[in-house]
Formats: sequence, structure tokens, C-alpha cells
Amino acid sequence: MEPLNTYIDHTLLKPTATKKDIINLCEEAKQYKFFSVCVNSCYVGLAKKALKDSDVKVCTVVGFPLGAMSTEAKVAETTKAIKDGADEIDMVINIGLLKSKDFDAVWKDIEAVKIELPNNTLKVILETCYLSEVEIIKASELAIHSGADFIKTSTGFGTGGATLNDIKLMQSVCKGCVKIKASGGIRDQKTALKFINLGVNRLGTSSGIAIINGEESISNY
Repeated sequence: MEPLNTYIDHTLLKPTATKKDIINLCEEAKQYKFFSVCVNSCYVGLAKKALKDSDVKVCTVVGFPLGAMSTEAKVAETTKAIKDGADEIDMVINIGLLKSKDFDAVWKDIEAVKIELPNNTLKVILETCYLSEVEIIKASELAIHSGADFIKTSTGFGTGGATLNDIKLMQSVCKGCVKIKASGGIRDQKTALKFINLGVNRLGTSSGIAIINGEESISNY
């Protein structure tokens, strides 16, 4: 296993996050050598500047947290984020279209964002708390088909976060051909290690420092 800190996308996505909060997030990420910070797209430029002398990546979210905006809006948000310096994009699938069984529209939505990322990592958020087991499997298939580098469980803003069963379902589609990011409700080291030992490649959490220090956080994400 790689060092625990290298699995963590140090995350701050709450709507009340200030510029000062984002800078503090970046300082923490540098101190603990987390893989990345994950911020809302308006803060990509600020985070990139704050991290310019470090190896910490900048991750941002697109179509967050509902996934229900137009494909054109997701593409525009992606393009701006890349211009501002984002290394990784975590986009939310269109959950309503998935449940409508309009699978062509779902994969085209993902593919349109992927086209904007020739050299950047795309993680596709399934928001598993709203999906049946069959829908989790189908969403995973669609994301992989559309070129996702990772499939990701949750936004952290839904009715529930990652579960071990979610991960097993996602792995059942194509174990090893795509990476998996678990997010939502990962607040302590014991839980983090359960996901990593199951084969998860990245953790999205605002509790990274508590996880590294063997403590427990009260954060929801």
C-alpha cells in the first residue's frame, strides 16, 4: 500500500467556503502532502496559485452537485477550469437521464467533458445513494465506455456517501480497467483503510488530517 496521504483528495466544497478557507486548505495539503485539493471551480485559479511550489494537484467539480445541468454548461465549466489550471475534473452524471434509461444521453454527456481533457484526469461521480444496484452497474459501464479515468461514488451532498457494497458493484463491471474514488462519509482512518484494502485508488474527504492523525472528524464529506 502507498502512504495513506497519497490517496487523499483534500476537499472543501461547502457553499460558504471563503478565499481564506481555500488558501488554508492548500496549506494543509502541502503540509500533509495530500494528492490534491478538491475545490469548486471558481477557486481553481486561487488554489493553483497557492500550490505553485508544491506537487499537490488541483481537482475541481463540474455539474456539481446535482448533475442536472445541460451538457453545454458542463463543457463550458470544464473548459474554464482547465484554463485556470485544474489537473483533475470530477463531474456528476445526469442522474435523471440515467433513471429515464436514456443511456445515450448519459454517455454523450460524459464524453463531451472527456473530449475537453486530452491530458487531464476525469472522474465521473455516480451518486450511488440515489441508484439501485442495477443502476450503479449501468452507470459504471457508461462512464467507462465514455473514457472515465475514475468512477467515483458520491458528491457528499446526497442522502448517503460511499459504501463497501458500492465499491464491489463498481468493481464487478471491469475490475482493474478503471480506478475508483470513494467519497462521502469517510471520516476516520479505520474507514479509509477498509476502502483502500478493497482496492480503492483515491479518497475524497474533508477529514484528511483526522484520518492521517488517527482521529475522527464530524465532517459529512
